[in-house]
Amino acid sequence: MADPFILCDNLVKIYKVAGLEVVALQGLDLRVAQGEVLGIVGTSGSGKTTLMNILGGLDRPSAGRVWVGGQNLLELSDAALNRYRRTRVGFVWQQPARNLIPYLSALDNVRWPMALSGRSGSQANRRAAELLAAVGLSDRAHHRLAELSGGEQQRVALAVALANLTGKDGDLLLADEPTGELDSATAREIYHLFRNLSQTYGLTTIIVSHDLGLAHYVDRVVSIRDGKTSTETVRQTSDLAGDGHETPTERFEEYVVLDSAGRLQIPPLLREQFNIGGRVRLHPQPDGILIQPVAGTATAEKVPEKLAEQKRGSERGWKRWLRRLGW
Repeated sequence: MADPFILCDNLVKIYKVAGLEVVALQGLDLRVAQGEVLGIVGTSGSGKTTLMNILGGLDRPSAGRVWVGGQNLLELSDAALNRYRRTRVGFVWQQPARNLIPYLSALDNVRWPMALSGRSGSQANRRAAELLAAVGLSDRAHHRLAELSGGEQQRVALAVALANLTGKDGDLLLADEPTGELDSATAREIYHLFRNLSQTYGLTTIIVSHDLGLAHYVDRVVSIRDGKTSTETVRQTSDLAGDGHETPTERFEEYVVLDSAGRLQIPPLLREQFNIGGRVRLHPQPDGILIQPVAGTATAEKVPEKLAEQKRGSERGWKRWLRRLGW
């Protein structure tokens, strides 16, 4: 098996807030292949943004290992990490104001990060024009932010994210809720564009989103819960007859993810439903392992009713999502 492009091994991140320690990542494990388009989902506070910040070189983990494109990010000096962030990672944020300068044209927005890196003149102009063409905005190159639709603004943001990348297969594109402020039709166009750009420029792409349609446009979706990878949903596409003439069908399989120590997460509602406390029995079966609660052990601490209802609603939402996808 080829080495992964991204390897997170037992990744831990602890923040100190008002004298208290907040554990954002609790031994997260993740492997992403070169050229893969990966979706990440999870509730607020699950650790998604922390993971993106670490992969993008905006933050450092407290413990564990993180490799991206053959580089150990923990061992990079501050100067090397800045260089990595400027030349190997592209960022796209949800709010256009975070991606773009409103008083500049689309073309000048794409040229701006190159100018900051010391690239200017005809080479930068050609690169900016090429990227605007790649996102389908050649005819809007001289329009400012207020003259562009939300979808067009995110297309410009994508071009800006790629402006300073090396163009080699070691580049990483990170997007945090890139379609959060777009309608569903425009969101589909942006997702297609992510995949096309990934293939054209040899990118490995990670998209964080709450959009239920995300699974149709990525290779797989990883769910993060309580700072650890919990489940992953893999999309498989095939035609019914196998001869290429039938309408392609999509099938989705959801798996529970085991970490490097063999641990898995049992969702809180299942633990409550089956009265699973601090200990369980494992019974080998011909085709798997049976997890059985131990009578008399204390059940996990119940969450407040309001939070429990939110969790139930979230779980019902994911079940509806998987049914909608045909799983």
